[in-house]
Amino acid sequence: MTDRNDTLQKLAQEYKQETGIEVEVQLFAPSDAYSQKIIAAGQADALPEIYGVLDKKSIVSFFIKAGLVVDLTADMEADNARWQNSLFDKALADKRFDPGNSYDVKPGIYGVPIDVTNLQMLYNKKLLSKAGIAAPPKTYEEFIKDAQMLKRVGITPFVSGWGELWMLDCFASNYAFNIMGQDKVFDTFRGKVKYTDPDWIKVFSLFADMRDKGVFMDGIVTKGNKYAEQDFALERVAFAFNGSWCVNVYHDMNPNLDYGVIPPPPVSTAAYPLKIWGSAGSTFVVNGHSPNEDKAVAFLKWLTSRDQQVILSEETHNLPSNKEALAVISPVLGEFAKGMDQSTHPNVWPLNEDPLVSEALDRGIQAIIIGEKTPEQVALEVQKVKDDHEPKT
Repeated sequence: MTDRNDTLQKLAQEYKQETGIEVEVQLFAPSDAYSQKIIAAGQADALPEIYGVLDKKSIVSFFIKAGLVVDLTADMEADNARWQNSLFDKALADKRFDPGNSYDVKPGIYGVPIDVTNLQMLYNKKLLSKAGIAAPPKTYEEFIKDAQMLKRVGITPFVSGWGELWMLDCFASNYAFNIMGQDKVFDTFRGKVKYTDPDWIKVFSLFADMRDKGVFMDGIVTKGNKYAEQDFALERVAFAFNGSWCVNVYHDMNPNLDYGVIPPPPVSTAAYPLKIWGSAGSTFVVNGHSPNEDKAVAFLKWLTSRDQQVILSEETHNLPSNKEALAVISPVLGEFAKGMDQSTHPNVWPLNEDPLVSEALDRGIQAIIIGEKTPEQVALEVQKVKDDHEPKT
C-alpha cells in the first residue's frame, strides 16, 4: 500500500490530535518482500501491533494458532454489532473462520478490512461511441458483436494482464460459474466431475471463440497487468478486465479517461448467474502478543469509521469497506461497489482446486488463445494432471 502512504500518515496525525495516541505507519513493497518480513517478524515474536497477512487462509490460521492474531468477534458484536454491520460482510469473510472450518481455528472474525475490491470489465465510452455502440454489452453475444464493430473502425477490443495466471483464472472461473453453476465447479475440484465434461468444454471454447473473432489484443497471454493498465488508460483498447484498484491507477495515468464498469457479460443461454471475484482489499489484524491490543483495536475501529473511510476513498480511489461511505464515493467506484452483491472469492469457497491443476488449466487457456491447442485437447490435459495428482486410496 505504498501508494497510500501520504494519506495514512495524515490520518495518523489526525488520530494523535484527537486522542493523544501516536501511530507509526510503515509500508513496504513489493508484496512478496513484505510477506517475508511479516513471517520473519512472527517467528521472532517481533510483529507490530497492527499488520497484514498477505496469504491464504491456511497461512493465516498458523498465525492465529500461534496467538499472533486477536479474535475481534466481541469487539465487532458490541453495541448491537454496530462495527460489524457497518462493514461489507464479504470483506469480513476474508479473515472470518466459521464453525466447523477445516483449519481447526476457533470460529470468529480475525481481521478488519480497510477497503474492498472486485474484478470487472471496464469500457471506454469514447471508443465505444466512435464505433457506433450506444451502450455497453449486457450479454457475451453482444460483447462479441461490439468487438466486431470496434475492429471495423480500427479499435482493439479487449486487453487484460493475462500474463499473470491468477487474472486469467479469475476470468475463466467467472464463466464456469455462469455456465455450470458453483456446485458443479466445486464438484470438479472434488473429482466428481471431469474437466472433459461438456460444460468445461463450453468454458474453454469461449476463449477459442474470442480468439477467432479477433477480440484479444496481441500479446495478451504474456502481458503483465501494469502494461495492460497502460493500454487501457492510454486509450489503445476499448475493453479491459481489471480490479477496482485500477481507478487509482487510471487516475494517475490519464485523469481525463472517461470509462464505465460492467460485470463480464454473461452467456445468454447459460442457466446460472455469473459470479465475479470480490473480497477484502487490504485487511489488518491485531497482534495477540501486543501490550497495546486495546489501543490497536480502537485505532482500527476509528480507521474504518465513515469519515475516515471517505478520506481514504477520495484520496486513494479505492472502494471503502464501510458501507456508510458509499454515498460519497466517485461514480465509477460506485459502479464497482454494485458488483459486491454478486461477488465470490477463493478465500471463502468450501474448497479450492489443486494449484498444479489450476496452473495447467490457465496455461491451457493461454495455449487456446494463441492457437496452439483446442479446447478438447486442453480439457484432456487438465484432467490428466488432475488424475495424476489426486490422492491415491
